[in-house]
Amino acid sequence: MPDLLNQLSFLLQRVDWRTALDLALVTMVFFGMLLLVRDTQAMVLLRGVILVAIALSLLTTLINLPAFSWLVKTILPALIIAIPVIFAPELRRGLERLGRAGSGSMTRRAGPAADDAMQRTVKAVVSASARLSARQHGALIVLQRDDKLSEYIQTGVQLNAQVTPELLLQIFYPNTPLHDGAVIIVNNRITAAACVLPLSASGILNRSPERQMGLRHRAGIGISEASDAVAIVVSEETGSISIAHSGRIIRRLDSERLENVLLAFYRPERTSNIWRAFMKWLGVPATDRRKER
Repeated sequence: MPDLLNQLSFLLQRVDWRTALDLALVTMVFFGMLLLVRDTQAMVLLRGVILVAIALSLLTTLINLPAFSWLVKTILPALIIAIPVIFAPELRRGLERLGRAGSGSMTRRAGPAADDAMQRTVKAVVSASARLSARQHGALIVLQRDDKLSEYIQTGVQLNAQVTPELLLQIFYPNTPLHDGAVIIVNNRITAAACVLPLSASGILNRSPERQMGLRHRAGIGISEASDAVAIVVSEETGSISIAHSGRIIRRLDSERLENVLLAFYRPERTSNIWRAFMKWLGVPATDRRKER
């Protein structure tokens, strides 16, 4: 212990602005990695890796164990190679988000006709969601934005139909051929129904105290993690309406708030922090994805 204290005192005496900058950059790298895996199953694994690394460091520093120290130094390079493989899905998702943020993609200003068509689509989706909620018919409606959803559209039945409440009600009527799966809307048209979406790998739904969010909610969050699409989910169990975007979900929306949220996403003046803006308008603390309600 005295040797450790002497070493710490020696290091503190050599700290200058370059050392502080170096430590700050390293801290930012680790902080970014933690953000990438936040609310995912990998967070538990990463926590275990950190605890093991701290324990090994303390053992090799405080106690003279030559053989054990040699073993740790030998397996360390293998662990450095294994970590990117273990966290590959989280790293890919994080890089995709960085790519979308860096592109500066924004909705182009549309003419009056296109704006009217968008508003009609939103009103049709809101009306259908409210009626499906009242009947407790489960539904999953995805609205494409800038990211293309072609690979998911190909998994469903091609429709290319006008967006109307009656058609959406018919699609999601229980036990009909197209009710199981997602409807994808592109350019104010129902492009496909019964589409298969990726399931979320995050731990949000696993920690839900109510256990009332099933595969539809997991698929809605999953498509919002894989793209910038907006997903509307109607619960078959409770009739609750939820909306998912960027891996986050807000539940128990009424038709008025749902319409305002959807219109906010398609305003020409949309910015990258629009989610926080309408979360604040809704009165919901937009802290992180752990807020489920």
